[in-house]
Amino acid sequence: MWPMTRRPFSALALAGAVCVAAPAAWAQASAAAGDGVAQAREVRAWLLRIHEAASHRNFQGTFVVSGGGSVSSARIAHFCEGPNQFERSESLDGQARHVYRHNDVVTTLWPATHIATIEQRTMLAEFPALLQAGDDRIAEFYEVRPQGAERIAGYETNVLIVKPRDVYRYGYRLWAERSSGLLLRADVIGERNEVLETSAFSDVAIGVKPQPESVLAPLKKLDAYRVLRPVLTPTKLEDEGWALHQPAPGFRLVSCVKRPMDNAAPGDKQVLQAIYSDGLTYVSVFIEPFDAQRHTRPMLASVGPTQTLMQQQGDWWVAVVGDVPAMTLRTFAKGLERLKK
Repeated sequence: MWPMTRRPFSALALAGAVCVAAPAAWAQASAAAGDGVAQAREVRAWLLRIHEAASHRNFQGTFVVSGGGSVSSARIAHFCEGPNQFERSESLDGQARHVYRHNDVVTTLWPATHIATIEQRTMLAEFPALLQAGDDRIAEFYEVRPQGAERIAGYETNVLIVKPRDVYRYGYRLWAERSSGLLLRADVIGERNEVLETSAFSDVAIGVKPQPESVLAPLKKLDAYRVLRPVLTPTKLEDEGWALHQPAPGFRLVSCVKRPMDNAAPGDKQVLQAIYSDGLTYVSVFIEPFDAQRHTRPMLASVGPTQTLMQQQGDWWVAVVGDVPAMTLRTFAKGLERLKK
């Protein structure tokens, strides 16, 4: 499967924006609902608070994701010391997997196969720059409003509704812990107002003592692992002979790289990945040479909120993946064109 198909700025990350805004800010935003400029400014302010809320809270707990008929859980922890960020995640279901993040470096360990991958996730910093520049149009495509308070995992939370204004994106319902701002639950809401996926803490401790060594120590013990370091090469669609004439409304290009496929051998052909965001979710477009042995038939598949559209385009195989309605993926695929030499 393709790497990094999930949205880096997920509904979970959006929590930091909600918590610091608090009920007073929500009331102010509601009062300004008739003023498009003020509303856009308020939504942007909430999103820019993501970093402060997410990077200044220490917590650990059990996180459960359910959707598409499946349930998965993990033990996760986040610590900060000054400017440094430390995270760890251990899957509790299926194949054992341990993920460690130290700032922008993410290390994933697979104990059963003794494989470790180390990647630089610098792309995560790109979208906030878009917000700070004021180039986003989030308020144009989403309506954001408070919806009371509820108790989650033993904590009092403020509830926020993020409702799409068109058919190209899903909505969200978010529960942020009242005093710290940590997002304790996030629902992805579908086109018929159904819950497509729920991500929530079943238990969590907020304000725990930082434990950076719990992240750094395992990274010093990789002798038993075969370490893979996928190389991401920044590029442009046009430089690779492609153009996307019309992405879905509200989506902007935030990253374009060439990278090896998962489990690729050295020297294998690379896949081109272009990532587009509307500010709250992401769509990835993958392009690789067509291989009749691997690329058997076009298909559209869904697992919870995640849709995957795959099809042949000339001598190429195109896959579009995102937590968006199927028509959004079709819009991306239709707008993709191979440039003539």
